[in-house]
Amino acid sequence: MDSFGVFKISASALEAQRKRMNIIASNLANVHSTKTEAGGPYRRKDVVFTTERVGSNPGDGLEGVRVAAVVEDKRPPKVVYDPSHPDADENGYVKLPNINVIEEMVNMMMAVRAYEANVATFNMSKGMLRRTLDLGRY
Repeated sequence: MDSFGVFKISASALEAQRKRMNIIASNLANVHSTKTEAGGPYRRKDVVFTTERVGSNPGDGLEGVRVAAVVEDKRPPKVVYDPSHPDADENGYVKLPNINVIEEMVNMMMAVRAYEANVATFNMSKGMLRRTLDLGRY
């Protein structure tokens, strides 16, 4: 059994949640982006997690998490009537990103909570390992 497996698992989860937070931040930063390189409004992105083996021994069953993909949300863009907007069509409608700020904030809170839980697990494991090493000194 890999004695540092719990650290590897926590570290993989911390990295995955960091990437998730970066995607959420990008979504929030582009909430008003009506033009992209692909043409049209920014499309909301989300992460897809998957498991990955983190132990050095294939039989130990240690699995962490990683971001498998960043996918675009398939929901259609929001369409609002604003004839004064520079990107309005001939009828005065503007296509805005399919981003719901409240949904993004909830996702951000969940990512922060998951990150905090993994930091707590990492620190608790570190404390237990330290106490184990202290027992060996006596």
